[in-house]
Amino acid sequence: MNRPPEAPRSRKQIWILIGAFVAPLALAFLLYYGLNVRPHGSTNKGDLIHPPVPVPELELPGIADQPVAAEALRGKWSMVYIGDGACDERCRQALTLMRQTRLALGDDMTRVQRVFLVSANCCDQAYLDAEHDGLLLARIDNPNGQTLLQTFPDAAQAASLGRIYLIDPLGNLMMKYQPDAPQKGLLDDLKKLLKLSHIG
Repeated sequence: MNRPPEAPRSRKQIWILIGAFVAPLALAFLLYYGLNVRPHGSTNKGDLIHPPVPVPELELPGIADQPVAAEALRGKWSMVYIGDGACDERCRQALTLMRQTRLALGDDMTRVQRVFLVSANCCDQAYLDAEHDGLLLARIDNPNGQTLLQTFPDAAQAASLGRIYLIDPLGNLMMKYQPDAPQKGLLDDLKKLLKLSHIG
């Protein structure tokens, strides 16, 4: 007695298995990105920039016009502050928070860098040398710098808003922290991102 071919039934079972795995992911993706549905009680302390914004790769001048490489905002998680190089009280608070946050990451600190994008009056070098060794400083008072600045939210006011920004290792601007955000929030968010991330 001839048995019916098994191929159609096997193929159908494979598609059912694939659907069982893919459908929930597709639905979650659609709800989160397509319909902008977010779970209540989000644990992010910063404000998500949605969708993330790729920052351009542009060479910028640094201290004494020494060039900062075009790929400087790639390869590591970057905490970025934008402001006047004279560095007022908010600037000092932000740079100190970035330094302390990085140190608090322990073994993961090498995956994170601190960046100061200087909009004018570069720079209070004595203060920066004494307090912020290892800070990457790049000037944006130039055409390339202005092009880079345009990728940040509220670009025209960005240098006066006192925010800290977070850029992922692929160069995507993804979060911003207001001056009144919980100080520990930056550390909490970075710990989660570094734990989940396989890049940078």
